[in-house]
Amino acid sequence: MHRVLALVRPVQSTFELGCAMEVFGTRRTGVTQHYEFDVCTQEPGQVATSAGYAISVAHGLAALESADTVIIPGWTPVEAPLHNDVREALLRAHGRGARLVTICSGVFALARTGLLDGRSTTTHWANAAQLAREFPLIQVEPDRLYIDHGDIATSAGAGAGIDLCLHLVRNDHGAEHAAIIARHMVMPPQRDGGQVQYVPTQPPCDALDGLLTWADDRLSAEVSVAEMAAHLSISTRTLARRFADQLGTSPGAWLLSRRVSRARVLLEQTDLSVESIAARVGLGTAVNLRRRFHSRVGTTPGAYRRAFRVP
Repeated sequence: MHRVLALVRPVQSTFELGCAMEVFGTRRTGVTQHYEFDVCTQEPGQVATSAGYAISVAHGLAALESADTVIIPGWTPVEAPLHNDVREALLRAHGRGARLVTICSGVFALARTGLLDGRSTTTHWANAAQLAREFPLIQVEPDRLYIDHGDIATSAGAGAGIDLCLHLVRNDHGAEHAAIIARHMVMPPQRDGGQVQYVPTQPPCDALDGLLTWADDRLSAEVSVAEMAAHLSISTRTLARRFADQLGTSPGAWLLSRRVSRARVLLEQTDLSVESIAARVGLGTAVNLRRRFHSRVGTTPGAYRRAFRVP
């Protein structure tokens, strides 16, 4: 029996812990149980939760010595230091071959062990910039729902923890078994797309003398990089340098990002056809919109509308 241990701390998020419990710990009639699930903490006893009640945890860090998979289901606040005893216990577990898994902000605890240095990882989109800033040796990929390196796996926001856990079951015991568990949870066995679908579309923060607002108001037209440069009476090379310095991207990439963001809003809030939306955001044809949208958002306009359409 594969032993899964969730490492919790106060104040523990009940949802992230519940994600792991539902996939690995819930016994279901007629479904083979491949996992033994339990919980441990640094100091056994009552552990406060984000729901306002405490949970009683009987096992200390010694329990990690027999774990096949260790899950860190959130870490709040993300700035909370990692106690040396916890750090050493995680390093020992990884050293003997245990799989280390984080859900949402749990990645901040694992980052403090040094085990993520030089690796790609993900976390909730709202925490991605902070993770990259505090741990520059880690390659943060904010658009991914989860990343699995075999020995270490990380997930995005809390719901993506379910995606990661089902992925691990799929790797351990096959797609059919993972699909059975997903069906019992009334969940899709595997979600299309990535975390970028859930990131709010932001209006431009105009750091370029009004250019961004000017261009954003003209997305339905064929605004070119040359026209943007001419609006500021500078060369295209100077414009590219200013975009790189102030926004960390190129003028063309920024324009495409804004067109796709506008398309997301129209898909969510209107019944316009994909062809009409393509024209309104300056992408010309439905074919071009579908191609650009999929490359940026990781799914099709139709699938996005079904998931996010506002009634």
